[in-house]
Amino acid sequence: MKKRLGWFIAGGLLVAALLAGVVSSFASSSPDGLDATARQGCTFDADDNITGGTCMLQQEQDHQLKDSPLADYGIKGIDNEFLSTGLSGVLGVAVTFAIGGGVFWLVRRRGHHEQKSDSAAGSASA
Repeated sequence: MKKRLGWFIAGGLLVAALLAGVVSSFASSSPDGLDATARQGCTFDADDNITGGTCMLQQEQDHQLKDSPLADYGIKGIDNEFLSTGLSGVLGVAVTFAIGGGVFWLVRRRGHHEQKSDSAAGSASA
């Protein structure tokens, strides 16, 4: 049973890494719904600079972590955009899996110790 679970987790991790590493490079660069809504009411020039009107986008500010190594869906220092995006996706999957796995391990371990304590207390009172 444990062997099957290990293969299932490894397969899921592989699929997630492939999606994050390969498919993410083909994501659309067109504005999504939030960006499109934020642009409503303004006019733009050919370089996508606001030239007039009033819209939410005029309140846009740089993110506090804009200079971090993983800003803008890529890895700073890697000039190849596809490689940078793919590696940051794979790194994101690995970090998410590690954090999630750690939380599940802690919860399972705690539950296991509570079961031992309950069974020890039950046999001591008998």
